[in-house]
Amino acid sequence: MNFQERKKKILAAVIEAGSLSVFELSDKLSMSPATIRRDLHDITEEGLLLRTHGGAMKIENPVLTGFSDKSGVNNQNKEKIGKEAAEFVGDGDTIFLDCGSTVFQMCRYLKKKNNIRVITNSLPVMAELIDIPSISINLIGGELNKSRKAVHGDKAVQHIDSYHAQKAFIGVDGISAENGLTAHSEHESTITAAFIRNAAQTFLLCDSSKIGRDSYIKFGSLAEISSLVTDKELSTDLQDQLVQKGLNVILAD
Repeated sequence: MNFQERKKKILAAVIEAGSLSVFELSDKLSMSPATIRRDLHDITEEGLLLRTHGGAMKIENPVLTGFSDKSGVNNQNKEKIGKEAAEFVGDGDTIFLDCGSTVFQMCRYLKKKNNIRVITNSLPVMAELIDIPSISINLIGGELNKSRKAVHGDKAVQHIDSYHAQKAFIGVDGISAENGLTAHSEHESTITAAFIRNAAQTFLLCDSSKIGRDSYIKFGSLAEISSLVTDKELSTDLQDQLVQKGLNVILAD
């Protein structure tokens, strides 16, 4: 049985049960615990299940992991967020841009800036800005994730750690007052963490559907974020929770 066949069986079993341990999956599917663990790692990296201590559980709202998938979701709000975030970029700035679809929405507004330097792991960002004379691009090197159209891995983190930017613009899979910043992928969380630690200011861009939601990997605190830029559909209750934790929340028009 190949990985794709095993993946279908594992997904079906976990989704039906809600959650299962490695050993429960092993008994149910007649696979070795070692194979189950290895497959669960890959499946959770794709955002299809949430890893738990000893097993996995289903996701109520499955995460879209590909750039093309994400770019079509909540697009109107993402464009407003991108426009608002671009206002914080000044002429002459050096900025980090991650591979998120909301961050990508900044590009059309960055074209109006003068003499800015963009350091990014995103191929769509590079393609959108490559012909703009007033913008220089530093493309991060490393392993290419074809689905996300982005560069990840240890080499990419080392690349980021060799630079400093005035501002970083990042996205997340989840943010909450209780658990801070979370992601479903170790690859993306390590890149995002590197952007945060090498920037003087960090702006988190995400639509309101991700706020109050926690994903699998905790990788950052709210204290590391200068401002959250989101849409006006954010509930007053969730906004108040974040503000009480000291986070500056900006609602895009």
